[in-house]
Amino acid sequence: MNRVPEDSIRVVPAVLHELVSTLATRAGAGEAQAVLLADLLVSNDLRGVFSHGSRQIKDYARLFRDGRLNPRPQLRTLNESPATLLVDGDGGLGYFPSWDVAHRLVAKAREVGVGVGMTRNHGHFGGAGLYTRVAAAAGLIGYDTSGHQLLLVPGQGQIQAAGGSPMSFAIPAGEEPPLVLDFGAIHDLYNLSEARQREMLEHYPSSLYRSFGLGTVCQVLGGFLAGVPLDESRAVKEYPGANQGALFVFIDPARFIDPAILARELDEYHRMVAQLVPFTGTERATLPGRLEWEREREWAAGGVPVGPRHREELAEVAAEFGVAVPWGEVRA
Repeated sequence: MNRVPEDSIRVVPAVLHELVSTLATRAGAGEAQAVLLADLLVSNDLRGVFSHGSRQIKDYARLFRDGRLNPRPQLRTLNESPATLLVDGDGGLGYFPSWDVAHRLVAKAREVGVGVGMTRNHGHFGGAGLYTRVAAAAGLIGYDTSGHQLLLVPGQGQIQAAGGSPMSFAIPAGEEPPLVLDFGAIHDLYNLSEARQREMLEHYPSSLYRSFGLGTVCQVLGGFLAGVPLDESRAVKEYPGANQGALFVFIDPARFIDPAILARELDEYHRMVAQLVPFTGTERATLPGRLEWEREREWAAGGVPVGPRHREELAEVAAEFGVAVPWGEVRA
């Protein structure tokens, strides 16, 4: 969960955007791609998805500088049909081919009912919900996932085989927000001790096995299908950080139902769930995506809450690239 940190300060989104884009260009990125990267990272900050927001620039800028990712990738379409698309990311960040594919799939899904795209030869693609929201905004249903280079060796825990396991679904509504589910199937389990894993297996076996199973499917669909091999020795790549791929599926609901009817049902679903008793420890019962939708609107006006560690991380990388942070010097 991405919770609002204590001792956070409010930062105007445009200020965060300028910082991120400046850091990206200082690290070697072209201006247009730096602006797009800042757009996407700050949009996640606005939704409260801090783990995949502006703080990620600390890693990306260093990967550019150190030659592990291509800071100025030239995308290439390797294969295209009326319903499918394969784009090579040229060793850069995954945001760029993923954003390109997502927008091109909208026309395909509208034309033939479904659009399926893959990206390959790139780094991290960020928050999976960035791209399914493109589908929902166009009145389409979206799904995506990503896989990366596994480094499995005999004797590791089985859980490592589940890979990164990000995935997202988005379904358009009418007057209410789209339903957007954006999560990692297995992330929370990687750092559990063996004792804690045994406890989960004893008390919640279905949760553990389902998470593992979902993670393996993500790895196959977003990794192997995109040309990321199981054995790294078979990988062909110019940039060592270009170790990921992604799959995107957009569906036109109009091929199955009047979109107005689907929107009505989603709207009523939102309103009914709001009247239910929420999960223990939470204040409201909501469908996935509502909280992010509300935050985006509220924080666009009131500023993004940036916590102490978030500020420190941005200040550290800013100092490396000779960029001033908008809140002054921050010490750990």
